Amino acid sequence: MKRQIIKIDETKCNGCGVCIPNCPEGAIQMIDEKARLISDLFCDGLGACIGECPQGAIFIEEREAEPYNESRVMLENIIPKGMNTIKAHLKHLKEHGETKLLREAQEILKEKKLTVDTNDDEGKLPCGCPGTMAKTLKKNESSSESRCRIQSELSQWPIQLKLINPSVSYLDNADLLIAADCTAFAHGDFHRDFIRGRITIIFCPKLDQNIDIYIDKLAEIFRNKTIKSITIARMEVPCCGGTEVIVKKALEQVEKIIPTNTKIVKIG
Repeated sequence: MKRQIIKIDETKCNGCGVCIPNCPEGAIQMIDEKARLISDLFCDGLGACIGECPQGAIFIEEREAEPYNESRVMLENIIPKGMNTIKAHLKHLKEHGETKLLREAQEILKEKKLTVDTNDDEGKLPCGCPGTMAKTLKKNESSSESRCRIQSELSQWPIQLKLINPSVSYLDNADLLIAADCTAFAHGDFHRDFIRGRITIIFCPKLDQNIDIYIDKLAEIFRNKTIKSITIARMEVPCCGGTEVIVKKALEQVEKIIPTNTKIVKIG
């Protein structure tokens, strides 16, 4: 099958080994003083190791590769390394929205009668990337400059569905804006008309990969959080209708009825 998987440029790799502890799945090992991908089966393609490489030698490519095998990873590489590695692996899956793999890992732990406390501090940096740290944003209304300029209405970070932690506190009792990426560029007053007073979630229903993961992640939010309303913002082009389909499938998965309103943004 063709899927995303890491590739290591051996001409750039200096053998420092910094990437090794950031791959609890055990897909990377030091061999002949170089970091090497030892098995397609163990690489989930999420790239936790990329940001830790000081030489920029690791990147993601799409190629033919054996499917990632969560069961083998857990039994052969994660559980034998102990509780800290188990926690790191579960945290890694959770923060990348891999809900199916996370459930599979938890089932394996249950079968092995292993109990793991996964209650992490909300503010910790997932996979070492500051861009994914959950935070609540506040508007600056103190300066004369801020009063004259149009301010952002964004109330939280991150906003990309792929990066949002479904257990984060700002989703409690939230009015959600679920928007296709292009809408903010096509609608001039997007912040005041759409974002104000809402928690923002964005993705592209046409170009993003692994849409099933988006459905599962939204379903997890709908299942575990009290969501007061959902506003869907999509472009008028037919391919953007997938935004509504994804939300609908997530709601069907949890069998919940949440007040939902769709607003269509025109191109010009």
